[in-house]
Formats: sequence, structure tokens, C-alpha cells
Amino acid sequence: MYRRRFIAFAFAVTAAATALLCHGAAYAQDAYPSRPIRLIVPQSAGSGSDVVARLLSEKVSQELGQSIVVDNRPGANGIVAMSTVAKSAADGYTLLLTGVSQISFNPHLYASLPYNPQKDYTFISPVVDTPFVLIASKASGITSVKGFIDKAKEKNGGLPFSSAGVGNSTHLAMEIIADKLGLKLTHVAYKGSGPALTGVVAGEVDAMASVLGTALPQIAAGTVVPLAVIGQTRAKELPNVPTLKEAGIDVPVMPGWWSLVGPAGMDAKTVSKLNAAVQAALADPQIKARLASLYLYPIVGTSEAMKQRAINDSNVWGDFIRKRGIQSS
Repeated sequence: MYRRRFIAFAFAVTAAATALLCHGAAYAQDAYPSRPIRLIVPQSAGSGSDVVARLLSEKVSQELGQSIVVDNRPGANGIVAMSTVAKSAADGYTLLLTGVSQISFNPHLYASLPYNPQKDYTFISPVVDTPFVLIASKASGITSVKGFIDKAKEKNGGLPFSSAGVGNSTHLAMEIIADKLGLKLTHVAYKGSGPALTGVVAGEVDAMASVLGTALPQIAAGTVVPLAVIGQTRAKELPNVPTLKEAGIDVPVMPGWWSLVGPAGMDAKTVSKLNAAVQAALADPQIKARLASLYLYPIVGTSEAMKQRAINDSNVWGDFIRKRGIQSS
């Protein structure tokens, strides 16, 4: 009798303890985040991605009820930041604002890379995209896409263009134009988009594919000439400037997106909560207005949609990078 009562009592205690543990685990999960979140940025303070990170973190922290600390980790075309996050705990407290270059281009540009973009990260939410614009220096005398093509053929490989570095979006955009048209151009790699644009303004090079927001002040000042928008549609800021396709160059649109990711293996509920917070922030009228002033456009979407977009861009641009034999050291 006593033995049966003891067994029943022990069973009841075990069941209660199990229920308590499950409840505690669920509560801990629902309580995320319970401490500050670190948001790593692969560029230096004041860069475009840094501005986006700080603008976004302010609103997302309000949505989550927890502070977000921006941690700049520039270096090696984003490899430093990517490696740091890949090795972090998948608890949602270390996140990364990363771009198409780090996710979709780097694996094809480097013979050896210390991370795998499809296996080492959890995609959380798309953030923003930005178009590019093909520009020419005033000194070049180029005023149209046709003029650009004619001068490139005339120089037979001597027409110099600038970029922010080997394998950067500003480099690949020019390479795919040259490939489509059968042109030979001379690549001049600068240390960053700012110096590359300065090279165009100074007439050190004849052309560049620049991020729209970076080039617009110089376009407005008349120090460079816009030739074509590298995007699906014309830019409202440049209504008279055609797209590349309208100008007769039908090539894949150069992606300029940024995405929020975390280490591989993050909990689905944490991902969902973060995605909702990011999307809510991007829908905020003040945030949208600020991004618009920087010529950055919010991307509405899920974590899975962002992952598929990254895979698609990796396939398209990976094939092209190998075709052109482009490599970074």
C-alpha cells in the first residue's frame, strides 16, 4: 500500500517538475530579448551600411523593448564581420547587417573563405535595396551610353573605369556591361566607393557604376554625367536618364541589397520575432522618409524569401565571376 502511494507521489512530483521546466523554457523563449543585442556591421562608422544599421536599430529596439548596440567590424570585404558572427552563439544576441557582396559574391571571388553563406547563417529579414547608375567624367566628353560605347571601342581597352575594389558591386556592374557589349575596359580599383567616385570627378578615370545615392550629389553639382540607371526602372530623381535596358543593354540588374542574418541554428520563434520587428521598423513613415532621402528602398519579405534571393544572386553572379576569371586575394 505504502509502496503504491510512494510511486504515485513520485510520479506526480516528476510530472509537476517536467511541466515546470517546460513552462520555464517557454517563458525564457517568449522573453527574448532579455538583454542587449549586438548588431555587427561589416563597414566602418559613417558608411552606408552603418547609417542603415543605426537608423534601423533605434526603431527595432523600441519594437523589442531592448537596446541594440552597433559593433563596426570592417575589413577584408566583410570577411572579418562574417567570420565573427558565424562563430557566435545562435541565441539571437549577435546579429549581422550584411550585403550581397558578402553573401552572394565573396564565395566565388576567394579561393578560400572562412565561412559558408548558406550553412553558417540564419537568414532573418531583408532590409533595403539600392539601384546603381552608370556615370562618366566631364573630362571624358561622354554624354550618353552610345558615346560611352563608341569611346570604349575607340580606345580598344584603354577606357579606364573605377570601382570600390575587385569583386565589389561597382566592379561587377561594369564587367557585365563590358561582357555584354564585347568591350575591353581598364579596371582601376580604389579603396572604397568615395575615392572611386572622386576619381571620376577628377577625370582620373572615364566612368563608374556607382550607388545612386552616392553619385546624386555629384550629378546635381554637374561634376559627373549620368548615362543610365542600372535598375529595373528609371530613378524618380533622374527621370530623363534611361535604364540600361532602355539604352539597349539587357543585362541582369546589379543587386544592392542588405539583409539581417544571425548564426546558423537560431530558434524559429526568435527569427519570426526579429523579422516582424524589422519589417515594422521599415514600414514606419519616419524611417521610410529617412531611407528615401538616402535613396534606399525597404524590402518587404520573409526570412525564407531573403535566403532564396541570396541563392539566386549567388548562382547568377557566381557563373559570371567564373566566366570573367575575377578573383580577390
